[in-house]
Amino acid sequence: MKSIHDYAVLHNGVKMPWLGLGVYKSQEGKEIENAIDHALEAGYRSIDTASFYKNEGGVGKAVKNSTVPREEIFITTKVWNEDQGFEKTLKAFEESRKKLGLNYIDLYLIHWPGKDKYKETWRALEKLYNDGSVRAIGVSNFQIHHLKDLISDCDVKPMVNQVEYHPELTQKELHAYCKQESVQLEAWSPLTRGNIFTTPTIVELANKYNKTAAQIILRWDLQNGVVTIPKSVTKSRIYENADIFDFQLSKEDIKKIDALNKNKRLGPDPDEFIF
Repeated sequence: MKSIHDYAVLHNGVKMPWLGLGVYKSQEGKEIENAIDHALEAGYRSIDTASFYKNEGGVGKAVKNSTVPREEIFITTKVWNEDQGFEKTLKAFEESRKKLGLNYIDLYLIHWPGKDKYKETWRALEKLYNDGSVRAIGVSNFQIHHLKDLISDCDVKPMVNQVEYHPELTQKELHAYCKQESVQLEAWSPLTRGNIFTTPTIVELANKYNKTAAQIILRWDLQNGVVTIPKSVTKSRIYENADIFDFQLSKEDIKKIDALNKNKRLGPDPDEFIF
């Protein structure tokens, strides 16, 4: 991982950039379009959105207006909870694709497992994958038991599991299981909304490597083999978050960050967020 253009290879051979731009809470219109413009200028080639974010149109417009070829940009979106189920998911996908203005989507995810519809939803994702409408399919916020249940009788194994992941929520057992099953782990909220930037260990390492707290954390993600998608609409921060390929944390320093784990969530617990 020596360049922003480096990528993870999913189990079906699709190349997914290690670093992407998250656009949760980015406002439709100029805000998100400008953010994506800055990201593409900085070398990002992955954009992560979702139907729930209500900004797929802005993502599509920015991609269309960019000088970067479409095939070089990795676009992720997700099916929301109320749209789960076979037919409803297929309809939701077409709505997302229309808003994005794309012929295909690179990665389509089930946003949350919920209680009892994700297997039916997964059948729709398998159809989309087999039809060539998506290059890869996966899940988000799935625990080990959800993955085991899904993998037990699916035709296509998930390629990605996007979960809350940061130094205070390292999810080591889940990460190990995903590695075992060749499911790429991806981090949302990797920077804890800045909540751990003043943690002494992070401050110490930022000073040691002459980097910012955010850069230390994002580098830790990548060296742990976790795809990461920090969110920002500020040009300077978008560039700062991308400046993590000219240094490497030592194994000892990675362990120091690992030791910050508190199993602390900022978002919902997937086992309690039932719908």
